[in-house]
Amino acid sequence: MSGDFPYRDRRHAGRVLAGLLQHLRDEPGLQVLALPRGGVAVGYEVAQSLQAPLDVFVVRKLGYPGHEEYAMGAIATGGVQVLNPDTAGAVAPETVARVAARERMELERREKLYRGDDPAPELGGRTVIVVDDGLATGSTMRAAVQAIRQQRPAHICVAVPVGAAETVERMRADADEVVCAAMPRAFRAVGLAYHAFPQASDEEVRALLNAARLQWTLASH
Repeated sequence: MSGDFPYRDRRHAGRVLAGLLQHLRDEPGLQVLALPRGGVAVGYEVAQSLQAPLDVFVVRKLGYPGHEEYAMGAIATGGVQVLNPDTAGAVAPETVARVAARERMELERREKLYRGDDPAPELGGRTVIVVDDGLATGSTMRAAVQAIRQQRPAHICVAVPVGAAETVERMRADADEVVCAAMPRAFRAVGLAYHAFPQASDEEVRALLNAARLQWTLASH
């Protein structure tokens, strides 16, 4: 892979990533969890290749007020909140609390939208692959891993098509395994690894999840 566009789109990236995850294919109770929205198209291809069920794990970035594209931390299901080291002292605690409260409402909305009344999968004792479309600061993925860890899975593998080398290295302290298909020497942004990187929609997420659930149900019978 060379240049700014190793991947055509998220689905292509998922197929490439799946090729690096075949060693987990026969793990008992394998579960693929994708971080919506962008991680779902990647996770769909991984789950199909590994013949594993796909679900979402909702995490919300906490953006700096006025500069929301920059993450000061993240929240995840289960009341987990992770703050980046440089946030402490730079942002007032009440500001963090205000942003977190707003994002928690959005987190709950998305969980209801994507899953409906279906319960989240039980993860205890299982091998879990957590997928996103890339790792920049890693704050959302760290929040996801910490929340998933509370359920005592046997093994957590973080899997992404592209990431910043220093973030990938730090992630090894949180996850049991990290698989990253591409680490550009001059990492600037996740989107630069893709030729097409449109904003994923809720409709796309729901369609992919419904397709994955149907295929898993048919394969299991």
